[in-house]
Amino acid sequence: RWPTHQGFDMFYGFIGGEAHQWYPALFEGTTPIEAPKTPEEGYHLMEDMTDKAIAWIQQQKALAPDKPFFTYFAPGATHAPHHVPKDWADKYKGKFDAGWDVLREETFARQKKLGVIPADTVLTPRPDDVPSWDSMPEAFKPVLRRQMEVYAGFLEHTDHHVGRVIDALDKLGILDDTLVYYIVGDN
Repeated sequence: RWPTHQGFDMFYGFIGGEAHQWYPALFEGTTPIEAPKTPEEGYHLMEDMTDKAIAWIQQQKALAPDKPFFTYFAPGATHAPHHVPKDWADKYKGKFDAGWDVLREETFARQKKLGVIPADTVLTPRPDDVPSWDSMPEAFKPVLRRQMEVYAGFLEHTDHHVGRVIDALDKLGILDDTLVYYIVGDN
């Protein structure tokens, strides 16, 4: 019965965590299906789910323009595995070379400057279970840097596709009357 018959009219996506972004185990309703194209043909789960969400919203507004709708759009991004087209990850090449401690300090300073956090906020100590960047062996750092680049690219890729949903709402003339909660991250 899950995920339909419990308040949802339609389901398209994956069930369970860690969905492969190029070769997902897809379901339409409760029926397993194949992806509509291959990765070689440009398939990526995030784009596919975005296309389906937009099409569903457009269909709802075409069939019943005055009827409210609810869309729960839950892509696998940015949960592991971090599968993103290479060009998205490559945009961040070198951005994390100084390591996570410097990045944490820069982010904190930027949040203060933007007024996201009060100017007198003090940066909490790094948790003991997170090693300092300087304590990491040099041989590990290229891989760790690349992991940060890939994650950042995946996050931007996700933002891009969520933006496509927002743009579709705007084109339908319903964005100002639509409540959007945007929560992204691992779970």
